[in-house]
Amino acid sequence: MGLFDWLRRTKSATPVTTRGWTTINEPYMGAWQQNQEITRDDQVAFHAVFACIGLISRDMGKLPITVGAMRDGVRQVTPSPADKLLAQPNPYQNTQQFIEYWITSKLRRGNAYILKLRDVFGDLYRLYVLNPDLVEPLQDELGNVFYRIKTDRTVGAQNDFIVPGSEIIHDRFNCLFHPLVGLSPITACGLSAQQGVSIQRNSATFFGNMSRPSGLLTAPGPISREQALEIQTRWNANYSAGNVGKTAVLGDGLNYSPMAITAVDAQMIEQLRMSGEVVCSTFGVPPFKIGLGSLPTGQKVGDLNEIYYSDCLQSLIEAVENLLTQHLDLKRGQSVEFDLKSLIRMDSTSQMAFLRDGVGAGIIAPNEARAGIGLGPVEGGESPMIQQQNYSLAALARRDSQPDPFAPQNPAKPDQNPPQTPAKQAFLGQYKGVFDARTAYAVGDFVTKGGALWHCDNAQCGEFDHQNWTLAVKRGGANDLGDA
Repeated sequence: MGLFDWLRRTKSATPVTTRGWTTINEPYMGAWQQNQEITRDDQVAFHAVFACIGLISRDMGKLPITVGAMRDGVRQVTPSPADKLLAQPNPYQNTQQFIEYWITSKLRRGNAYILKLRDVFGDLYRLYVLNPDLVEPLQDELGNVFYRIKTDRTVGAQNDFIVPGSEIIHDRFNCLFHPLVGLSPITACGLSAQQGVSIQRNSATFFGNMSRPSGLLTAPGPISREQALEIQTRWNANYSAGNVGKTAVLGDGLNYSPMAITAVDAQMIEQLRMSGEVVCSTFGVPPFKIGLGSLPTGQKVGDLNEIYYSDCLQSLIEAVENLLTQHLDLKRGQSVEFDLKSLIRMDSTSQMAFLRDGVGAGIIAPNEARAGIGLGPVEGGESPMIQQQNYSLAALARRDSQPDPFAPQNPAKPDQNPPQTPAKQAFLGQYKGVFDARTAYAVGDFVTKGGALWHCDNAQCGEFDHQNWTLAVKRGGANDLGDA
């Protein structure tokens, strides 16, 4: 599609269905007509809604973001031009503030819109989280997606403008009515939030009246409507609000009867807690995380945090990672991921046990474990270690393939009489043992005398004569005759 075609098509683009944006929450039928509908400000003012949104956005904002790629089957952090952009997405927000506002927008309105700005070379250099109330998705007759952005001075827009879908990162969830329209969890807990706000307002009014309920003024006989209104006005002016506690003087048989609090009214705290728990269920936050109730018994804090991560944070984290990987113009094979180590910091005892088990199992190297607790590397700690009595599965398979793998193994004993070489056999044929003066020796014979080996040069019989014998091997010069 050419440039002029694109400009013509944007004029014919129409807004997508807005069902879900204009949903009116009413505490009772007809409340909207009486201007008593549930407003967004009322919903966020409820402490459970405010706490859930704040908790989730803060936990997401504190996670470092890295760009990495797979090498040898392991993801490793790699340098990328997007590193600078992720460290400072725009002039007035750092990474933490950027992610927190992103998630807050998504939780409050069900949609987060991030505008991508490019320089004159077409390179991405700014990311702005837009006010979701100022953005409207559009579609033309071919289904192409555009976004109309109303005047927003945050991004320097003095007038409304339209951008193609490729220049907007649109994060949404709970798309019940349209794939481009997300719904906030507040949609499902709006009535509970309004109930909680009403309880708090009524409680504030009650305690503002010195914790005393209203009462009845009764007359002994009939009175006119004008007299009743006059008595009521004077009583409220003199003995209510800041005047509670003053002495009232009654005449004409009037009698004041205070109204008692019923058992149902006394269950206000339980009703308020139930409203908060309903809000937590829609956001996927365990109630104890925002101060509702105590920690469940029989479970470790680490297990509870794992539940919080899997039920609440994981989907939000995966969505941000996938969208940034898609829109940041990364190199092939690179991806964006959050570093989850900062999400749950274990206590020192659990951390040491975790590292000890990892090193003992040969999964991580000692230096990697030391780095996890802020210690420098040591010599010899670069490689994972394992005990020598462990065998590979291949070696065990070869052992078990034998007919009787558990039969005792008898290694072959070395031959006590190894075969003799021809040279040694010839020598032994001429060796006559220890010299004996009574023996006649021929030329070429060998004898042992004084620990040395001698060669007979001339036929000899009688006492040893050095003229007839030549020293062949000195004393201790050979370990045995075979070495001579």
